Amino acid sequence: MILKEHCVRNYRNIEEASLSPGDRLTVICGKNGQGKTNLLESIWLLSGAKSFRGGKDGDLVRKGAPFAEILAMAEGDTGEDMFRIAIGGAEADKKGRFAKINGVDFGRATNLAGHFYAIVFAPNHLSLVKGSPEERRKFLDAALCQLYPGYLGIYKRYLRALTQKNALLKDARRFPDVEYLLDSFDEELAAAGAEMIAHRKRYTKGLFEEAQRTYQSISSGSESCTFGYSPTAETAEELRTVIRQRRPADLRAGFCTAGPHREDIEIRIGGEEARVFASQGQQRSAVLSLKLSEAQQIAATTGQQPVMLLDDVLSELDSARQDFLLSRIEGRQVFITSCEASPFDHVQGAVYRMEAGTLSKIK
Repeated sequence: MILKEHCVRNYRNIEEASLSPGDRLTVICGKNGQGKTNLLESIWLLSGAKSFRGGKDGDLVRKGAPFAEILAMAEGDTGEDMFRIAIGGAEADKKGRFAKINGVDFGRATNLAGHFYAIVFAPNHLSLVKGSPEERRKFLDAALCQLYPGYLGIYKRYLRALTQKNALLKDARRFPDVEYLLDSFDEELAAAGAEMIAHRKRYTKGLFEEAQRTYQSISSGSESCTFGYSPTAETAEELRTVIRQRRPADLRAGFCTAGPHREDIEIRIGGEEARVFASQGQQRSAVLSLKLSEAQQIAATTGQQPVMLLDDVLSELDSARQDFLLSRIEGRQVFITSCEASPFDHVQGAVYRMEAGTLSKIK
């Protein structure tokens, strides 16, 4: 996968910017707060995923503009495709993100999943280790949505049933036939949840094996890092049983306490829980291992190398980890943001400077 051209209009602090990336390396340099990450974020949205920085779609639109626009040309295994994403702001009649490919309306931008592959690595991704289970579930679900577009539909089915059941549990005393109503939601949660679990199990097997090998290489064999996923149940029938066994607890809590939405990824370094006992460097190495493994899984499954988006992460890594990361991204198109351009003076590729939302080419 190669991004050939990229243009944004009225995107966050960028009024208009055009980028002609290098086939292998593109560096976007500039001081903090100038718009480097905004540009990288706009490339990530081509994958169909939400912003890796969180927030609402309306936050992506430049203040005072009705909508933002992303135009891009990317080359994949089937040739070149033209992407267009329109993002409605607070004043727009049509709010949210909508997409077209080669002029064909795709509806919501989430339907771009499977048409553009990318991996983003940003400093806030340390939350994959030290953050809440929700952060690790988001990582897993986002990866699956990009790799298996059908997963998004399953995920939405599950969330819809979960939201409805939680609303019912919250006001259960108002409904005399609450048990009957809960049974119907449990059926949908068990069916969609079992499909989610099957995808998670299949994906994490290869992901974790590769990530463990990668961590071994980063640490030069001096320490081990293990990753684990323990599903709530193995089948829809087992999941239905677990959910119904938890019903008394659910009624007391006012929400559904068991299912894929409560699962977690376990990360251990040297046998100890990484979230609690690992150093900052070890946590960065664990995240780096997961991200490189994610890229490998995309390449192995689709036959296409994902575009790598590295948002100011080199400054967060020591020299040994920088060298390791750069050695593992060869053969892929890479975008790097950096405060300084000088480290890339002798590197072949395109170098741009971003200043107050204005992009200019250095070389």
